[in-house]
This record gives sequence, C-alpha cells and structure tokens, in this order.
Amino acid sequence: MSDRPESGSADMHPNWPALVEDTAQPWETLSTRLMFEGMRAISEDHVRLPSGVETTYQYRRRGPRAVFALPVTTDGQAVLIRQYRYPLRATVTEVVAGGVEAGESFLLAAQREVAEEVGGRGGEWVALPGFYPQPSISGVVFYPFLALGVTLGDMAHEDTETIERVILPLPEAYRMLEAGEIHDGPSSLTLFHARRVLEARGLL
Repeated sequence: MSDRPESGSADMHPNWPALVEDTAQPWETLSTRLMFEGMRAISEDHVRLPSGVETTYQYRRRGPRAVFALPVTTDGQAVLIRQYRYPLRATVTEVVAGGVEAGESFLLAAQREVAEEVGGRGGEWVALPGFYPQPSISGVVFYPFLALGVTLGDMAHEDTETIERVILPLPEAYRMLEAGEIHDGPSSLTLFHARRVLEARGLL
C-alpha cells in the first residue's frame, strides 16, 4: 500500500501531500531484517550516518496509517470515547480513531470508525493537519478530521473493544483539553487543530 494520500482529493488537508519520504536520504541502509511480523511489525536496520558512524535502528516501517475524528452533533455536543487501553492498564478519554483498510480512502475510514464507535453518521467533514505520532520509532502517519452536524444512532463495537460513548458540551471538552485531562496525544492534537474551525463556525 502506498503511503501517499489520495492526490488531488477534495477531502484532504493541504499538508497531507508533504507527509511522505524525502527524495534524498542522508542515512544509508546497509542491511535490514524483520524482527517481528504481524500487524505491528518491527524492523531492525544496519545504517551508516553522514558522519560515517554505523549503528542499528529498530522501528516500525513507514506505511501503516490511521484516521482520527472529532464528531460534533447537530446541537453542538462533542462526542468522545472512553476506551480501555491494555498496555496502560487504564481507561483513556479519546477521540474516535482506527486503521485505514486496504483500498479505503481516509474519509471513508473516518466515517466508518465514527459510525462503529459512536454511532455517528452524516454531517460535514473537515480534514485537519496530519502528523507523525512517534517519528523516532514509528513510520505510522495519522490523518484527523472534524465532523460537524453528526447524528447519533446505534454503535457497532468490535468484540475486542471496551468503549463508552461520551457526549458533552464543546466547552467542557476543551476545558478537559486545557486541564490536561485528555491524556491521549493524538486526541489532544486533533482537538487542538479542530479548535480554529469550531471558533470560526461560532460553535466554541
């Protein structure tokens, strides 16, 4: 799967085409091996730096992509989730998120995740700036959206998910953000980038 966004799509943010590999690479890859296969495969490369120093680097290769979405209902309520995260052994407040399936556009992936996780459908979808969540160890790229005028219905959680839908006024969601109560980094950045649009629409 290419890591390049859908070129020319009206549903993409202007910064998305920049989220690709540089044309010139200052590090030379001397060898590479797959340490761990699976959904979160880990590679180890032997590399030579511009200084001539050689070292090994363990990381997730570029390619996996995920979408994030902040749904806002027709009456101006933010829709977040509370989800149990096993590595933390803690339940965390987040925006809706999920992986992009093969052949799926970022917009369709975000709409699917919002429908599944919080039962949200319809609305106006605004692409927000994409970003690298952990560039020192991972090549994953995240693509966030703001969804305005969403209506809520039935949810369709996966058997492996422990999710609670949380509906609250937008000012309360941003109070939580400013108070440091949103501990998930990608969710915080999605909320940060959505603020400008919400303020321009008079919703915040």
